[in-house]
Amino acid sequence: MSRFPELLLAAGLGLWLSASVAQGQDATAGEKLFSRCKACHAIGEGAKNRVGPELNGLVGRKAGTVAGYRYSSAMTEAGEGGLVWDEASLRSFLGNPRAFVKGTKMAFPGFKKEGDLANIVAYLKSFTKDGKMAGIDDQAATPARQEAEKIEAPAAQPPQAKAAPAVQQEGAGKVFGLGRLATADEIAAWDIDVRPDGLGLPVGKGTVAQGEKIFDESCSSCHGDFGEAVGRWPVLAGGQGTLKDERPVKTVGSYWPYLSTVYDYIRRAMPFGNARSLSDDDVYALTAYVLYLNDVVTDEDFELSNKNFTSIHLPNEANFIDDNRAQEPEYAQKGEPCMKDCVPGKARITMHAAVLDVTPDAQDGDEAPASGIE
Repeated sequence: MSRFPELLLAAGLGLWLSASVAQGQDATAGEKLFSRCKACHAIGEGAKNRVGPELNGLVGRKAGTVAGYRYSSAMTEAGEGGLVWDEASLRSFLGNPRAFVKGTKMAFPGFKKEGDLANIVAYLKSFTKDGKMAGIDDQAATPARQEAEKIEAPAAQPPQAKAAPAVQQEGAGKVFGLGRLATADEIAAWDIDVRPDGLGLPVGKGTVAQGEKIFDESCSSCHGDFGEAVGRWPVLAGGQGTLKDERPVKTVGSYWPYLSTVYDYIRRAMPFGNARSLSDDDVYALTAYVLYLNDVVTDEDFELSNKNFTSIHLPNEANFIDDNRAQEPEYAQKGEPCMKDCVPGKARITMHAAVLDVTPDAQDGDEAPASGIE
């Protein structure tokens, strides 16, 4: 039998495999996925280190070696141990960062779909060390780009006739039997708020020392080693005595009224990109460490728990009062608040909201803003 059909089969198989790789790695789709990474990383011309290192020329680079960026000891040791980023290692790391490099500062939980991993790696490997894109065919021809163009420029629609007046539908206002009642477990999973009086606190405990370790691994890449913040991420410590300044520093130690808000927020939303991954004990430990950073507690061995939680009072608690305006005589007499012509005479600007930058500049003929508040 001739070997020619086998050659045709081999050639066809090669073409099929090439097409499969091309379809499996779509850098344009990867560019969209990279929007999840932009909060911490930059790539392309002019990219600089941010919360995470810049990613130009990533494929072929030794792990933990971008100049000027302070890596976790785990990532530095991984590079010293021979980790060089290639497609396989990037897929493993981006699929589960904390499992691949235990102790990494990267809080992102990872891409869980194989297609997403292929596409994000295709996008990352397309950038050279100088931030240029290389090795990619014309992206305008990719299915993802064509689909995006369809969405961005929809075909013109013919004019529609004027809608008829709404007609009361039969059965309006009745229960249609859609869905089901939530189970007790489902309600419990969402009902996690904590009140200032301690209602809603889970049983648990954590020390300052334990919280410091968790903070260093999961929080310091954004909030700094001591809560001072990196870049424009929120400052967590300090700021006492600044609330009357033009730019007050609002932190747990200077502004927040209740410790329950600290616990509740960490429990719901942190770490960034991996919310609800902390145990209740972890949250107690982190809350204790934030208290320590703000000198609310000073003992590194201090243990915060559901038993002593309500005994901790933040410095600014007394400056918050209940909103009881509805009971004040002035509001009770007026009933509904005034929304038009409430004050006689012409309204005029008496002060610029300079910090917020919300007051428009005076135009020709307008009265210049005064320097005080009337």
